[in-house]
Amino acid sequence: MSRLHGTKDFWIGALRAEGPAFAAAVAEAPPETPVLSCPGWTVTDLTRHLAGIYQWVGDVAGSGGIAAPQQSRSRPAEPVPGVTAVQQWQQAYDELMALFDTLDPEAPAWNWAPQPKKAAFWPRRMAHETAVHRWDAQLAIAAGEPIEAKLAADGVSEVLDTWLPAGRRKSAGPWRGVVRLSATDAAQEWFLRLRGEGVALLDTGTILDHDDHHPRVHVSGTASDLLLALWGRVSFDTLTVAGDRALLDGARTG
Repeated sequence: MSRLHGTKDFWIGALRAEGPAFAAAVAEAPPETPVLSCPGWTVTDLTRHLAGIYQWVGDVAGSGGIAAPQQSRSRPAEPVPGVTAVQQWQQAYDELMALFDTLDPEAPAWNWAPQPKKAAFWPRRMAHETAVHRWDAQLAIAAGEPIEAKLAADGVSEVLDTWLPAGRRKSAGPWRGVVRLSATDAAQEWFLRLRGEGVALLDTGTILDHDDHHPRVHVSGTASDLLLALWGRVSFDTLTVAGDRALLDGARTG
C-alpha cells in the first residue's frame, strides 16, 4: 500500500498555509455568501463551524488523557457581541496552533477513530479539516485552489484508514468489491476492499495474489480531486473512472 507517512511538522506546516488562506477567503466574502459545497451554510456558518472545531479539539488534544470527552463532538462557536466570526476563528486558530507547537505527538489523547489514542491524531485531522474548508471558502468567492498534492494524498489516506473504518460513511450499503484510487500527481495508489459494512485497506504488493482482490472500479486523477470527491465536494464524474461506479458510494465519507 503506497501511502505517505506524515509527521507533526508536516501537518502543522499545512495548517500554517491553509489557515491564513481560509481567513483570506472568508474575509473577502460578504458574511451571508452561500457556501455552495455545504448546502444551507453561509460563509459565517462555515467560519463559526471551523472555529468551534478548533476550540473543541484544543480541549481534547491538550487534555493529557484518553477518556472520551463529555461533549462528544464540536459545536459552532457561539456569536459574541462586537466580535466577528472571522475574529472568533482567528483567536481559535491561534490558540490551537500554540497548543500544537508544544504538543508531544506521543502524549495520550482521545480520538473517535480506530487509531492509537495519541495526540498526533489531531494535527493531522485539523490539517485536513482546514484544507477542505479552505477549498469550500474559496469556492464561495469563485477562487477554489486545489489542495497541495502531498497533503491531499495524506487526506485520501485519512479517509481510508480513519473515517471509513470508524463507520463514518456517507451512507450505508451492501457494497462488495475493491476500489482502486490512483493519484496521478503524487505517485500514490490505494486499494480499498468493501465487504458490506466492513472496509479494509489492501497491500498493493499482494493485491493480485487472489482473484477476489481484483479491483472492480478504478478511479484516477489528482490527489486533490480524489480527496474532494471522497468528501463529496466534487463528483467522481470529474475524474477518470473505469468499472462499477456504484462502488464509489461505499468509499465516500462526505
